Amino acid sequence: MSMFQIFNVSGSAVSAQSQRLNVVASNLANADTVAGPDGQAYKARQVVFQTQLMGAGNDLGSAGVKVSQVTEDQSQGRRVHDPKHPQADAEGYVTYSNVNSVEEMVNMISASRSYQNNIEVMTTAKSLLLKTLQLGQS
Repeated sequence: MSMFQIFNVSGSAVSAQSQRLNVVASNLANADTVAGPDGQAYKARQVVFQTQLMGAGNDLGSAGVKVSQVTEDQSQGRRVHDPKHPQADAEGYVTYSNVNSVEEMVNMISASRSYQNNIEVMTTAKSLLLKTLQLGQS
């Protein structure tokens, strides 16, 4: 694997983790929403990653990552008995989204750390390439 291929691999990971952070932010923003006019509450979304071969020709030895899809969690949202709420159903229950805020915070920390680690990999590779160029000038 060439030194420049590191930027492709880490760049794909940074892009994938950025998408994951956006999905987590959307989930957290809708954590306490109730069912809309159609009767359906917000469904939590999850990012699914897939391996992506990097390089061309003889340099197919490295693999990156890409987002293959964003899925919706089909589990039932939490139901709270509140007959006075304007969105309450005939039985007096209000259906909230199925977003688990604790899980989403864990996902956010994990994605953020992965993002930071891949930025650090690219920074280190850049530093090594610059030192290599300086050696060639001596």
